[in-house]
Amino acid sequence: MDGMRLRGTACAAAGLLLAVALGCTGGGEEGVPEPSPAPARATSESPRVTPSPTPTAADPVSLPALMRREHTGSGLRLGDVLDRTSAYTRYAVTYEANGLTISGIMNIPEGEGPFPALVLAHGYIDPDVYVSGQGMPREQDRLARSGYVVLHTDYRNHARSDKDPGNDVDLRLGYTEDVIGAALALRDSGRPEIDGDRIGLFGRSMGGGVVYNTLVVAPGLFDAAVAYAPVSARPQENIDHFQRPDGDPLVAEIEEKHGTPKENPAFWRDVSPLTFADRVTEPLLIQHGTADDTCPLAWSREAAAAFEKAGKDVELRAVAGEGHTFGPRWAAEMDVTEAFFARHLR
Repeated sequence: MDGMRLRGTACAAAGLLLAVALGCTGGGEEGVPEPSPAPARATSESPRVTPSPTPTAADPVSLPALMRREHTGSGLRLGDVLDRTSAYTRYAVTYEANGLTISGIMNIPEGEGPFPALVLAHGYIDPDVYVSGQGMPREQDRLARSGYVVLHTDYRNHARSDKDPGNDVDLRLGYTEDVIGAALALRDSGRPEIDGDRIGLFGRSMGGGVVYNTLVVAPGLFDAAVAYAPVSARPQENIDHFQRPDGDPLVAEIEEKHGTPKENPAFWRDVSPLTFADRVTEPLLIQHGTADDTCPLAWSREAAAAFEKAGKDVELRAVAGEGHTFGPRWAAEMDVTEAFFARHLR
């Protein structure tokens, strides 16, 4: 296993702080980061997210716009029991996030709580074929067996979640709202099994991009975060890598509404989380296989270097020989993931 930790001098050697952002759609422009707006406001008893002055005016589709929004998350409801094991019970759940009902699954460990909680943000799966809880089944099972309440969000437009027709054209920034809402709903649940003061975030692939966005929009909401084989932090790079080669008609809609990076560089800077890297307060672990042919390792090196340059607590583990989903080294890397969460959530 080839592990590496980027430090300040190494990041300086990486050279450029590149504007970066999220999801299998999006983009960015190279340049010097602009000053960051103040932290987002959130409700539902979230002491880590402090109310702040409204940031300077921003495009309504932007990370600064999400930063100035008063995010809400509540109404966590356990539905049908989907499975019972000796270690945990699996439930269908819903919660409210900024006015939308979001579905998901929750694994609650057996035994006496309260247990620390993890929000899981899955990678891209076509919403037309996605089923609730799909995307991180190995992680859901293992983390619940290790004593974590696991809330896997389905995101808007997925499974039984409410619809948001403009979300794809708006670079799927709504997924960030859904993850913030999940954390707030956990804090607000009042359930004795859930320790609302110990919550981590774990996203893979596209969900890794959601992790980046969440850390800059709502610093302090989570205690620690892991991005696993994440997409590029530059949305335009994801568009060029995933969508444009396939002739996705959504590309033309995005560029008609928001312009290209050349036509509207300010917009693309403001959908890049690394433009606002200085806002991050949580420790971040990035795990990425050296043989990943879906999301190149270079994307994670670039992101880690930018967060490191901003003085943040970020560790990049380049895992020798592993592909996008991890195979032989998955269990060992989950040992690392659990140790990381244990240090920061327990």
